[in-house]
Amino acid sequence: MAARRVGSVQSATRQLILEATQALMVAQGYAAVSARRVAAQAGVKPALVQYYFSSMDELLLETYRFGAARVLERQQEALAAARPLHALWALAVDPERTALGIELMALANHRKEIGAEITRQATHNRKLQAEALARLLRDAPDFGPPEGVSVILAGIARALVMEQGIGMDFGHQEARAVVERWLALVEPEEA
Repeated sequence: MAARRVGSVQSATRQLILEATQALMVAQGYAAVSARRVAAQAGVKPALVQYYFSSMDELLLETYRFGAARVLERQQEALAAARPLHALWALAVDPERTALGIELMALANHRKEIGAEITRQATHNRKLQAEALARLLRDAPDFGPPEGVSVILAGIARALVMEQGIGMDFGHQEARAVVERWLALVEPEEA
């Protein structure tokens, strides 16, 4: 049996479909993703979604990979910033990025192949972040181990975004202030 032809990985239409899938997941959750809904969000015909992605699992996995590549780029930019800890925190509390991450984690509970890819890539990103944090925190040993700092920042950011998603914001401003004071101890404004 001949392999089914799949559109080019570099195609602008394919990228549009992936962006539409991400937007749909952020707005309505991963369970709302269907070829018809993605097509409507992207402004293309449903057949094009099926042309580029042979199954919904493939679309969801490629959506994750597409988003992970963007996150890695943004993480590298943050680490190269004048105040990298503050830039990493800003990235962590980006509501759209974090909401998408939460949806992907929920999806990973139901799709083991996607879960394995998320675990692999997220572990890789966290290791890169911990290596950079180790350099940034070498003069602040009381700040804590870099791996722990990475988990704490991500966890606080996730909690803020999840609670905002249900309309709760009590204590959020104060939590952000605590983190920002914490970061300023290691990375003062004049840094």
